[in-house]
Amino acid sequence: MSTLHKTLACSLLLGSVLPLGIVADEMALYEIGVAPQAARIQRDIEILAGFGTRHTLSDTVSDTRGIGAARRWIKAEFEAISETCGGCLEVFFVSGIVSGTDRIPDPVEVVNVIAVQRGTRDTNRYVMMSGDIDSRVSDPMNFTSDSPGANDNASGMAGVLETARVLTQYQFPGSIVYTGLSGEEQGLNGGAIFAEYLLDHGWHMQAVINNDMIGNIRGVNGVVNNSTARVFSEGTRDVETTEEARQRRFQGGEVDSASRNLARYIDTMAERFVPNLDVMMVYRLDRFGRGGHHRPFNEVGLPAVRIMETNENYTQQHQDIRVDNGIAYGDVIEHVDFDYAAKLTALNAVTLASMAWAPAPPVDVSIRGQVSPDTTLRWKKVPGAVSYRLHWRLTTDAQWTNYRTVGDVDEFTLENVVIDNYFFGVSSISESGVQSPVVFPGPAGVF
Repeated sequence: MSTLHKTLACSLLLGSVLPLGIVADEMALYEIGVAPQAARIQRDIEILAGFGTRHTLSDTVSDTRGIGAARRWIKAEFEAISETCGGCLEVFFVSGIVSGTDRIPDPVEVVNVIAVQRGTRDTNRYVMMSGDIDSRVSDPMNFTSDSPGANDNASGMAGVLETARVLTQYQFPGSIVYTGLSGEEQGLNGGAIFAEYLLDHGWHMQAVINNDMIGNIRGVNGVVNNSTARVFSEGTRDVETTEEARQRRFQGGEVDSASRNLARYIDTMAERFVPNLDVMMVYRLDRFGRGGHHRPFNEVGLPAVRIMETNENYTQQHQDIRVDNGIAYGDVIEHVDFDYAAKLTALNAVTLASMAWAPAPPVDVSIRGQVSPDTTLRWKKVPGAVSYRLHWRLTTDAQWTNYRTVGDVDEFTLENVVIDNYFFGVSSISESGVQSPVVFPGPAGVF
């Protein structure tokens, strides 16, 4: 038990006042925020890089080289983690056949590795962390040359495995999914396959956190930074209808999709529970003109974001291993900072844990108050919530700055808070005080 954990426990026993914003059952989040181990992440990255190439079109038969060996090893790791928690994980493959694209011209089975930690109460409410299995060199069709993919994206996949090791030591009302997605470099194929699987099976997925490159601290611009991370999120829902877009035009919501409020939630988790880490919320789906494996989930209406390093080095991404004009190219193990990868892994872990401990975000949130000095919010109660919190912020603020907790009700009026001047939202609170993400009123913000 950490010093902070002991201090908080003693405060409870002695009846003294806890620090502002901390409640007893949140103490575990402080432990989770420092629990991921760099040494275990290093070991996993080294093993994944050691498969030589994990290209989507590479060998699937060998036990030592290619994507087949890599995905079988990941599945075995999930199964080993499950053994330590008494079989708490359901581990399986979800696959589909892809063909007829620029990067997969002939039929190929794209296989994802899935591990599910079922919730104790809301078993069909899910949050998910994903990393990519595959790697590539300069030519996206070259599936034979060595492509270690140490940072892109063995770092993200190793983070998923380590998060599973940490969180399977706890139980949660909601379910958690740990996922290795394939086919990212060939067209975001694995994400599209699994997104379809979620819809077909009726999974209520409330957060997809995609991790793609979480291990580099030395940017191509010369910046060295191990204390920040970027979170990319879409501002408006990709599945928004014409009528919903018209409503948003008059009521707001351009920067308040569920994905954007998930990003704000992650930012709060970093500030509260992960030492020496600051989140840069980037108001964009992904890097300029580029794509990531959270996008297929956004495209079917699910809240999804990308977590990654702040400073990329393009000489170490999608490159043949070589030395050219004195520059060493290639995504090799020497460029990965394992302590930094552990820190970003911790950010995922506390976010998943907090959302799985919290009730579901409120549903059917609506707002009224035009031509009035007051603003009224209404919502439908969700299982596990004992109170609700109303939030508001200036329309130019990045984060929620004001709130009021209002008890176990489904409607509340904020007197003398003018609807025209702020953006508003509602979150749900568990008996132990853990809060859900904030939901912006109307279809623009629905989770």
